[in-house]
Amino acid sequence: MTSPHVASLHTAPPAFEGDAGEIRRLTRADFPVLRRLSIQRIVLAPGGVREPQWNVNAHQLAYVTRGRVLVSVLGNADSFATFVVEAGQMFHVESGAVAHIENVGDGSAEIIAALRSGHPEHFSFARSANAMTDAVLGNTYDLEARAFEILPRRDPTPIFRRQGPVRIPETAGLPNARLFDAEGQQAPLSYAYGFAKLARRQYWAALENMSMYHLHIAGNGMREPHWHPVTAELGYVWRGRGRMRVLSPDGTLDAYELEPGQVYFIPRAYPHHIETLGEEGLDFLIFFDQPTPGDIGFRATGSAFSREVLAGSFGMPERDLPRLPYTPVDPLIVERRNPRDT
Repeated sequence: MTSPHVASLHTAPPAFEGDAGEIRRLTRADFPVLRRLSIQRIVLAPGGVREPQWNVNAHQLAYVTRGRVLVSVLGNADSFATFVVEAGQMFHVESGAVAHIENVGDGSAEIIAALRSGHPEHFSFARSANAMTDAVLGNTYDLEARAFEILPRRDPTPIFRRQGPVRIPETAGLPNARLFDAEGQQAPLSYAYGFAKLARRQYWAALENMSMYHLHIAGNGMREPHWHPVTAELGYVWRGRGRMRVLSPDGTLDAYELEPGQVYFIPRAYPHHIETLGEEGLDFLIFFDQPTPGDIGFRATGSAFSREVLAGSFGMPERDLPRLPYTPVDPLIVERRNPRDT
């Protein structure tokens, strides 16, 4: 049964595909449940370069899952930065800033990037320059108009292959506010049955309206049922297999299985839970449309109200209500003490 909350990023129609790399996207146009967020997967072959381009209406938050890339960003008021991003690190590009991504490693590179819009729009620098006349470009660069007659004036290639050796500027190793070492972070939330590494404003000051969690649930763990009062949740399944349940306001319960390469979306305040389907565990990259996401879990909810109120809500005698553990702060991940449901 097809779920409206799940789609595959790996098998989505390519926005671009060539020998130097590919781009696949899920926007609201092809994944209608999306709100305020979309996602893309960029794969760069060795020597592959993503052309300089900028988003019109969305910040971008990206995680490098494989390889090594050089990122250059020119932002507002001529703020420029160039830096190397290794696997397990992240980078942020603000809306309107022009950026390029270049594979500077020996193997292929993969980037999973969320955008803060369900309908993202962008421009490329080459396409924008092609829209201007030779005279306009000549005036801009203080050259004769004929210097630009050589421009092909055709649609640019979003990903092309680098000509010549890798060149990494000496300044690429300087500290940079747009770079965040997600996997170098000691997990702020760590349990015997999973952990969460948090790329949010508390730890990364550059974030304005997005954040990301790397959530690992071990084979003996489970993400407790919960909901996010003020943020939607866009998750990319990185490793492992899992199962989710999400409840809609009309009472519809959607249960589905997840595997690597799939994307799920949970609207804000919809209750849901996540469990593993294998002993190897489960890894998600989860993007949020707020810089500091929060949640309300079933465990804390069970402690927030009296036993009398809870028993009445379930329509049962108080004496028969299970003895729920007092939980003032939700644990995020709980131990899976019982066998998985079939």
